[in-house]
Amino acid sequence: MNLLKLSAALLALALLGGCAAPKTVDYSAFKQARPKSILVLPPINESPEVQASYSLVSQVTYPLAEAGYYVLPIALVDETFRQNGLTTPTDIHAVAPAKLHEIFGADSALYITVTEYGTKYMLITSDTAVTASATLVDLRTGTTLWTGAAHASSEEGNNNGGGLVGMLITAAVKQVINSSTDAAHPIAGIASARLLSAGQPTGILYGPRSPKYGSD
Repeated sequence: MNLLKLSAALLALALLGGCAAPKTVDYSAFKQARPKSILVLPPINESPEVQASYSLVSQVTYPLAEAGYYVLPIALVDETFRQNGLTTPTDIHAVAPAKLHEIFGADSALYITVTEYGTKYMLITSDTAVTASATLVDLRTGTTLWTGAAHASSEEGNNNGGGLVGMLITAAVKQVINSSTDAAHPIAGIASARLLSAGQPTGILYGPRSPKYGSD
């Protein structure tokens, strides 16, 4: 399965499984700003897994592009920060919005924080989970346009059979696999799709490259 098909599959899975109780979101600033381009900043990682930031940021372009926005190339953004002596997400997030606008010319910036990433081994199972939050800021004015959060887990809707012994064996096998690979990476793809896909009750609005632009 190629990357595009995998991303589409993850997006579909995320939208099917990511339903939550709706809440009220004020989109007035978002609609007034009408951003066309998004600068994705390296996520701040609050989890114990060092790869969490890289894993999530590598998967945010697809849902944002599908929503109708131009996303500045992640590799180019990273290299630009490095050339300017900024190598940590915390320092990058501290840069003034006006300065980011001056350097990159983007309308808005997406600030992401990863609060959970990785696999937890429990008595009869193991759960791989990713939780992240994001804030979209207008770089021209510094105004917050939107905030959101999302969670994805390998145990969603899991109703294992086979009794206690079968569950223990399954958990042990999963733990071995998860210890040798980054099992959280595909889960991060689902979380990023839930977080950043447009058309959801609390999601971002459709951008100008989408045929649904203005329908929110």
